[in-house]
Amino acid sequence: MSSKPAQADKRSQTAPPSPSNGAQRCINYKCGAAFGLNDRIYVCPRCGETLEIEIPLNKTADPAAMREQWSSRAVFRAASADARDASGVWRYQEMLPFAADAPFVTLCEGHTPLFDAPRSAKYCGLAGLRLKHQGFNPTGSFKDTGMAAAMTQAVISGARTAVCASTGNTAASLAAYAARAGLQAAILLPRGQVSPSKLAQSLDYGALVLEIDGNFDACMRLVQELGDDPSIYVANSINPFRIEGQKTVAFEIMEQCRWRVPHHVIVPGGNMGNSTALGKGFQELLDLGLIDRLPKLSVIQAEGAAPLARLFATLDTKKSNVADQIPEKLEPIENPQTMATAIKIGAPISWKKSLRAVLRSGGQIISVSEGEIADAKAMIGRDSSGCEPASATTVAGIKRLVAAGTILINDDVVAVLTGHALKDPSYMISYHEGTLDFGHKEGGGDAPAPARAKETSAAQKAFAGEFRNAPERVAASKAAILSSLERKR
Repeated sequence: MSSKPAQADKRSQTAPPSPSNGAQRCINYKCGAAFGLNDRIYVCPRCGETLEIEIPLNKTADPAAMREQWSSRAVFRAASADARDASGVWRYQEMLPFAADAPFVTLCEGHTPLFDAPRSAKYCGLAGLRLKHQGFNPTGSFKDTGMAAAMTQAVISGARTAVCASTGNTAASLAAYAARAGLQAAILLPRGQVSPSKLAQSLDYGALVLEIDGNFDACMRLVQELGDDPSIYVANSINPFRIEGQKTVAFEIMEQCRWRVPHHVIVPGGNMGNSTALGKGFQELLDLGLIDRLPKLSVIQAEGAAPLARLFATLDTKKSNVADQIPEKLEPIENPQTMATAIKIGAPISWKKSLRAVLRSGGQIISVSEGEIADAKAMIGRDSSGCEPASATTVAGIKRLVAAGTILINDDVVAVLTGHALKDPSYMISYHEGTLDFGHKEGGGDAPAPARAKETSAAQKAFAGEFRNAPERVAASKAAILSSLERKR
């Protein structure tokens, strides 16, 4: 009982920053323009580059005291009188650009598990591997941590509608958090290219779903145009407040690692908000003396949607100045193709910030094939956690990096899984039944008609997964069942 007032005392001694002391700053070091935190802008009005949030961090604070404070909020969150402590975002409020009396929006996001994954470790050639599973968030994906912060800022800004372009997960998260904030949600989706499981979430949470002829990048261009309307708030990761919420995952990873920095943190790459956020979070912990080095942050893309991996392969990463390594432009992929629909993005908005984070840490950006993703996803399932296809790029990428000697057998490695297995259930069934088709036809991985066809044509060339576990038809007898069990032992 005595812990509760002590916790309240510590919060009052480390008040969060005043919004007047922070800024939205252009990431272009040649420009560097700064704007107010409450200016509703998403790119620099001067040069058109993306923005990031700067707040005055208390670099004189005692690192040990900060660690203990955050830990105590997590431990006592069930009994805490402060609703912020139940959130894996808001319990780090000292690190976020909001005043203490901000109308914070939460669905108790965060506090997601860090699993040991022995089967996946062996598959990759590692002595050990841990999976940080963001699919355990309220709407089943990593988007929720960022959406808590974005919808809080939307309320502060006086917006009436929050809008996003999405391949599914952002849509579900925005729909839920906008409903919690009392805002209208409008979602632009590429027609026929989103898992019905994710679409169902958006509909159920009450969002206005607008299906567009085109891909995600076309939807994103429309969202940027809509952002000029003063009643509309853009909730994609181009919004720097989204990144602020998502960076708290870096803090949580370090707490779960007992503040021992992993050698490598591996993330999937789509619109690049996740890697941007983790990079920012780890950098802020380093600046505050809470960690003594950065983990090597690596991003894994699907081969058919890998513009940043292609660019990274051309860079001279031996240059000491990170800014000198970041080119002005990224060559987009006009028609990205992958069944990992969450990362089916050919023109990622946050590519420069992501690339900067990877280069600062000494990480890599690579791509993996559809078959590698599918087998890695099945292996993650064998470790009792499961994930959506995009998340499995991490384990597939780790396997490649181990084979290349970039990751060593005894390195401490954390893979971030971004979405729950039930985001795309038909992909799993198709894999195990041997009907998974990499033909990249219209429709998400959860589209049952082509994926669950009883007979696969030669043109489809269904993938024969290494870890298939197809249902077995048996006679309705004890003997038949025992015979099947014996064969599988």
